[in-house]
Amino acid sequence: MEMNQIRYFLAVCEHRNFTHAARASNVSQPSLTTAIKKLEDELGGPLFLRDRAGCRLTPLGNLVRPRLAKVHEEAREAKAEAIRHIRLDRVPISVGIGETIGQGKITAIISRYRERLPQADIELIIDDQQALLAGLREGRFDIAIMSAEVSADLYRIDPLYNENYRVVVAADHPLSVRATVPLELLAGTDLLDRPNCEMRDVLHGTCAERGHALYAAYRSNRVDWLLELARRGAGAVVLPATAIPNDAGLVSRPLDGVGIARQVVAIRFRHQPSRPESDELVRELARG
Repeated sequence: MEMNQIRYFLAVCEHRNFTHAARASNVSQPSLTTAIKKLEDELGGPLFLRDRAGCRLTPLGNLVRPRLAKVHEEAREAKAEAIRHIRLDRVPISVGIGETIGQGKITAIISRYRERLPQADIELIIDDQQALLAGLREGRFDIAIMSAEVSADLYRIDPLYNENYRVVVAADHPLSVRATVPLELLAGTDLLDRPNCEMRDVLHGTCAERGHALYAAYRSNRVDWLLELARRGAGAVVLPATAIPNDAGLVSRPLDGVGIARQVVAIRFRHQPSRPESDELVRELARG
């Protein structure tokens, strides 16, 4: 029995869907299915019954689930203890950060925190929402900072701050001379679109309700690339306030009459013991 088989089994238990479990585990569905089949062969029977709604545990699956969950948890704790033993007096804290979280605010807080706890070794990993949540469940991250709706049954959620979205354009762009940007003008501008934006559907839906359609001249999952395109006058990008750099070549303006905002939160996996150092870092982040 291999640990990845146990991990994939527990992922399917959580998501009740092989496709969703594979995505959350950052593995292809065929690989996950093969691992589950090998585990079933080893245990002597099927663990899941599939139907149109997804899948559910068989009696055998229900029987072995708590034992496999315990094995997974003990393996994760053993790995964490080994890291702490090797690092001795160091305190490793791994923080996963969403791709669109502004650097300035978070790095200032973390730097302030480390002044009080210089023995902390802080690792910052930037990734998308699904990868961060998977990393929390697997014990690779102590904390994830993102803007997402997650289950309070699975995760501890600490609100950090709220921020509005603004339109970012080049300093010489026609929209730069306006105090605010109405939706009809935004609809008439080439949009630099972020498919991974948390508020993308809200923005497009609000425009549609008011009879406007946004045209995406460019799309990218990388904010830095879209900002460079905006700097060159290629169009407008809508970003949360803390993700907008202090750049003389760019200006940002609020949307006119549209209150599009997000809440940034710190998330910890409830089934992973939280160390005092991680708790203190979350408190520091919440203080702002």
